[in-house]
Amino acid sequence: MKRIITFTMAGLLLGCAHSGPVADRTTGPEADRKALINHYKQELPNIKFEDYIYGALAMNPDAKSQYDEIMAFPSYSIDLDKGQKMWETPFKNGKQFSSCFPNGGKNVAGNYPYFDNATNRVVTFENAINACLKANGETELKYGDSDMGLLTAYARSLSDGMKVNVKVEGAGALAAYEKGKAYYHTRNGQLNFACANCHVDNAGKFIRSDQLSMMIGQASHWPEFRGGTDIVTLQGRFKQCEKNVRAKPKEANSEEYNDLEYFLTYMSNDLPMQTPVFRK
Repeated sequence: MKRIITFTMAGLLLGCAHSGPVADRTTGPEADRKALINHYKQELPNIKFEDYIYGALAMNPDAKSQYDEIMAFPSYSIDLDKGQKMWETPFKNGKQFSSCFPNGGKNVAGNYPYFDNATNRVVTFENAINACLKANGETELKYGDSDMGLLTAYARSLSDGMKVNVKVEGAGALAAYEKGKAYYHTRNGQLNFACANCHVDNAGKFIRSDQLSMMIGQASHWPEFRGGTDIVTLQGRFKQCEKNVRAKPKEANSEEYNDLEYFLTYMSNDLPMQTPVFRK
């Protein structure tokens, strides 16, 4: 029997009264991930692990069918061509972005973010793009703007189908992962929500007309083209969610958001990347 529960905002506040961890928070990243997978298997038993990349679409066959039709001829193709042009345009020194990444940038994006011990911080794929620009004497792009979004949309498409493969190795990396996990489980804003309230405790349920996606798979498909051509990055989505709960968003590329992206992406390990994608 299909479970559909529609909440008013007040009802969701009651339904999300707890956001207790699915796993013991002292057990480590891989134990956390496996415990979360087991949680979703119990709560959403009809959804295959590999379909977690589709989020709420995996729970609605009609919506998934419409999505597949759109993705066959996506409306963002022209925008993706702009990203490709940026990726392939030579720098002043004659090099290209492909020179900064192994295998010319193919099948590498799934390894990001990673923790850099030299700088003691999480490095996102956008950080790597800007590091490439700086190393070649070019002006860095503003984190989160449309040019960065279009460029990374194309660059990540070179890793389409690659399995997410984020590593948490060493004390610094573990500390960053734990900070990201804590942020995901911390209530925030006037509505007093944590990310986990919706996407762990109540995944599959409805808030107004929107069905809540599961956490696993959320980081596997960014940037998204919303409504066809409006590009939204993962950290841009973080900001939107915080606004929705009436919290003050952090800045894109802040330590908090980078750690959150690190944690969230690790939880999607072993899932294939599908990027970019359309969302309504």
